[in-house]
Amino acid sequence: MTNLYQLEAAYHERVWGGQRLRAQPHGTPIGEAWVVAEGGRVAGTDRTVADFARDEGAAFLGSDVAARYGARFPLLIKLLDCADWLSVQVHPDDEQAARLVGEGAFGKTEAWHFLEVAPGARILAGVREGTSPAALADAIRSGTVLDVAQAVDVRAGDSVFIPAGTLHALGPGMLLYEVQQTSDTTYRVYDWDRPASAGRALHVEESVAVTDAAARAQVTPTPGDAPGVHTVVTCPYFTLDVLRVPAAGQSEDTRGRSFHALTVTSGEVEVRAHGETVTLRRLETVLVAGGAGAYTLRALDGTAEVLRAFVPTAC
Repeated sequence: MTNLYQLEAAYHERVWGGQRLRAQPHGTPIGEAWVVAEGGRVAGTDRTVADFARDEGAAFLGSDVAARYGARFPLLIKLLDCADWLSVQVHPDDEQAARLVGEGAFGKTEAWHFLEVAPGARILAGVREGTSPAALADAIRSGTVLDVAQAVDVRAGDSVFIPAGTLHALGPGMLLYEVQQTSDTTYRVYDWDRPASAGRALHVEESVAVTDAAARAQVTPTPGDAPGVHTVVTCPYFTLDVLRVPAAGQSEDTRGRSFHALTVTSGEVEVRAHGETVTLRRLETVLVAGGAGAYTLRALDGTAEVLRAFVPTAC
């Protein structure tokens, strides 16, 4: 059985993207790199994450994940390079997705971890206190949602939890990591008066149906340089940890329950599991199989930072 699966990123052009994820000829903006995805290819093979989830089951996914989701891979992890505002948008929860998208569709609860943030950069997350559901619906329908959206200052190292139903938008000057349920269902509320184009239509009534006026983003400040494992977001769908990995190394364990997706955000890291070794540079990702159990990480030059996402054990 393979324990470590290095993944190939898939790059996507976006009107709001930049050049930090992958420089393109003629300045074509790259907004997203999908680093862990159902359809993502495993390096050195012609197979996808979904193929391994289907064929290897609990050995790949972990026993808790397989019991909960069957052969479905439940997370999508992206890197985003924001050179301009993303649309103001909202995502449905599981029940709403089943009703609006189709049976078996996942909702989209997500979290962000900010890697680089320009001075003065902001996000929109939630709506202002005192905004009633009726006032929010009116703002969505009239194109005046900026009048009720809540602006939030963030800095590098901060993490933000965005539950389904939360109105939100990322601003320019940011490079970030995003973990979410396996869903790309997005209802666009407002698009900064950019010219309408294929794939960028507004979804007014869907947005009214799923936006929660009471939903608020939860911001966890940077853990700084403190050593160890720092859990910055946890919810029923995923846990996101920040690991400060020393040159002396540290031991971790999937306990057979869930895969661990590891993305290096600073430094260079060696990951070992049962005789297998993968070396990761900044913004590279490896998936530790759920059945792998114990594994180790070691920074190759001083201290490194790793983001780890996995599915928590259901209570």
